[in-house]
This record gives sequence, C-alpha cells and structure tokens, in this order.
Amino acid sequence: MTTLGYLPGKHLTPSRTDHSRLPPEAAGLLVRTPVRLRLVEILDVLTNMAKTGRLGPVFSGAEWSGVTAALGEPWDIGTMSRNKEWPRLFAYGDLELSVCRCRKVSLICVQTWRDVVELPPSVVEGTGTFPAGLKHADVVSALDEGDCSWEPYPPLTFDDQCSLVAFPTGANFTFEIPEGEEPVLNVMGLPGDGHDCNAKRRQKLVNICRPSDR
Repeated sequence: MTTLGYLPGKHLTPSRTDHSRLPPEAAGLLVRTPVRLRLVEILDVLTNMAKTGRLGPVFSGAEWSGVTAALGEPWDIGTMSRNKEWPRLFAYGDLELSVCRCRKVSLICVQTWRDVVELPPSVVEGTGTFPAGLKHADVVSALDEGDCSWEPYPPLTFDDQCSLVAFPTGANFTFEIPEGEEPVLNVMGLPGDGHDCNAKRRQKLVNICRPSDR
C-alpha cells in the first residue's frame, strides 16, 4: 500500500480570512450557519475525498494546468527542497498541494489544525469555510456512515499523535492528542500516485547515451 511521504507540519500560511471585513451579507451567512451543520459538511467532504481520492479537479497525478484553470492561481508556499526549484508546495486556503517538476499534483493535504478550515468554494458548498477541531470519534463515525473502511496506522501513531488509513485510496488521517483530551484531527492527506520524475529523466539520459542498435 502506498502511504504518504509528506505530512506537513504547522507552518506559515497566507493571511487567514478576516471575517470582520466581510460584506454584511457574507458575515451574516457565517453567523447564521449552524456550527454542527458545517461540521457535518466538512466531515462529508473529507470522507468523500477518502473514498474517491479527489476534491473536484484535484487528485494525485492531476495536471497542474488543469487545477489552476479550475481553481485559479494558488498561494505559492515555496520549494520543498533546499537545492531545487521543484517540487513546490501550493495552497488554496487549507488545501495544500505538492506539485512535481513535471507539473503534476504529487501529494494532497487538508490542514485541519487551525481555527477554521478553508477550502476552495468552487468545489465545496457555500463559503468554503468550516469549523475545525474535528474529533477522532466524529471522523471515524463519518467514515463508517459513508461505508469507507479504515484501520489504525501504526507508523504515524506514537507519543501525542495517532493515525488511521482509509480504503481504498490510502487516505491518511493524523490526529494530535492534547493532554487529557480526545484526539483532534491535525491533517488529512491523500498519497501520491508513485511516479518519479527523476527516474524518467534518468531513463531518458540512458536512452540518449545508449548506442543505437545495428
């Protein structure tokens, strides 16, 4: 089973939405929306991602040009290597995408440890803003209700965190365990498609250097 090779930690992200500066009609919508309803919606979004391996146009192996055409330009967090420009990490709110040098989406994560979870409104209903603080019991219940099988994931379970993997996509849910409290979802991620740009490049060089058959 392919597992996540990258689970981003808590790092700097673009400015969060300042709800006090929203237009009155938008601010009112946020106030009037029941928190529990929005909690169910974000759990449904994550469960569907775990079952299908995608969120709208975003999936492992997706062409980056297709993603930006559908969602617009993202915030460029920066390179994931000290010495190379690619792969790079981009963000649409709390949806973070690693893009490889061949311009394909290689890893997908939804950060859920902040005060709210912000996803592209074009691929989710409403404002795209959801409550965070997702409890382990709520996540497991949503997966069960969605007929999405899962099991504990020992490699990412230690000390103050625990993890589970959902099938058939291999989606990973990693939880932080506050002292004396129930585990809270820190990040949900989808594994990469396993392609290796460097391997393709090496093979191309081999083909170039290989003497032609006579």
